[in-house]
Amino acid sequence: MELVHIKDRIHEVRGMKIMLDFDLAQLYAIETKRLKEAVRRNIRRFPEDFMFELTSNEWENLRTQIASSSWGGKRYLPFAFSEHGIAMLSSVLHSDVAIEINISIMRAFVHIRQWALSHEELALQLRDLEKRYDRKFVDIEQVLTYLMQKDQKKVSQSNRSKIGFKE
Repeated sequence: MELVHIKDRIHEVRGMKIMLDFDLAQLYAIETKRLKEAVRRNIRRFPEDFMFELTSNEWENLRTQIASSSWGGKRYLPFAFSEHGIAMLSSVLHSDVAIEINISIMRAFVHIRQWALSHEELALQLRDLEKRYDRKFVDIEQVLTYLMQKDQKKVSQSNRSKIGFKE
């Protein structure tokens, strides 16, 4: 399973990265109904930080963010599974496909976490550079502003209609 395909199905709700039950069911090649049945039979394995049901507002907000109305009407609000909840699903769903998909999903979560950390490190380094070279950055900004204004003035001068003797 491609990481990009999985990463597109990871959303942020309540400050957590989650995947929705119908996306997981599709990846596991089972019906959403069967996935929910397996979870309900083993509900003690899924505390609130592993799995929770979306509220109506969360579901509406998520649908507008995803910008897709092709899901149609749902009778029940979807379950949202955190990374730990998805790992727990592998102990509830006993198929080879579920094991393979779980491994791919775990890799996608790790990849996203590493990407976020690398961007956080870059932001910290930029802030450090700004502190260290604050005056130099201000000087460079002033020079660039001056050059852009000079170029704009030159362009506006060349676009003027000429006065005087015309041939």
